[in-house]
Amino acid sequence: MSDVILETNLPAPKYSGKVRDTYDLGDNTLLIIATDRISALDAVLPTGIPNKGKVLTYLSSWWFNRIANVVPHHMLAVVDSTNATDLLPFELPPELHGRSMLVRKAERHNAECIVRGYLSGSGWRDYKKTSSVCGIPLPEGLEESGKLPEDIFTPSTKADIGHDENISYKELVEIVGEDVANSMEKRSIAVYTYAHTVALERGIIIADTKFEFGLREEETILIDEVLTPDSSRFWPASKYEPGRSQESFDKQPVRDWLSKSGWQDGEELPSVPSDVANETSERYLEVYKILTGEDLPIA
Repeated sequence: MSDVILETNLPAPKYSGKVRDTYDLGDNTLLIIATDRISALDAVLPTGIPNKGKVLTYLSSWWFNRIANVVPHHMLAVVDSTNATDLLPFELPPELHGRSMLVRKAERHNAECIVRGYLSGSGWRDYKKTSSVCGIPLPEGLEESGKLPEDIFTPSTKADIGHDENISYKELVEIVGEDVANSMEKRSIAVYTYAHTVALERGIIIADTKFEFGLREEETILIDEVLTPDSSRFWPASKYEPGRSQESFDKQPVRDWLSKSGWQDGEELPSVPSDVANETSERYLEVYKILTGEDLPIA
């Protein structure tokens, strides 16, 4: 797995998140590089997933280009061998081509926007206990993985370290204000509704997804990534069967392996076995091809 990128080092101020390294280019733009780092159980593992960063970048770009008429966003261009010299003030190493995105700067709103169309994951666990999801009451008798009567908006805090915490819409208003909260909710649901239709036509169910927004020139715009296997729960429609958990195109192999490894919070993180890393990579590549109809580009 020599092609795996875990760290980057470019001549510009850098901020590193769980997966992305963001460089401030000082001219109202940022360069966001999606590494192959992977997190599970709120921990960043020492082993990367081959091609993961490129899938996140190219798939986000594919969606950004399609939702521009629905919601404004920050993307300017994916940086590759054809445009790197023209777009950047320094040389971009070839191994970073195709995993780098030039974006407009925006002041991030300190909350995540989650839209759920199906009852799964933490939503299903919450429903079993309370007959609601994140405080939103739901009808009795719903099934695990079942389609919700209508899509629901469940915001959360944004934690760079540790757990995100679910919050109510009222709490979101307290963080970002009424107008911004309303815009975040409406735009999140609009993008999810559109993307669900597009993906279903291609044989993929988007069970839920999360978005991030930022403020640019007094407008709330979509930032970060959008509708990737890191931010969304993708199910193969051909295998969908309510009443049970579903097969998914995401990092579940890593989560399952780490859960079974005996690792405890606070201990040194183990390396991901190559077969688990490669299985996860194959899932990312497969959902990219199903959605876009193309193989991952060679940058």
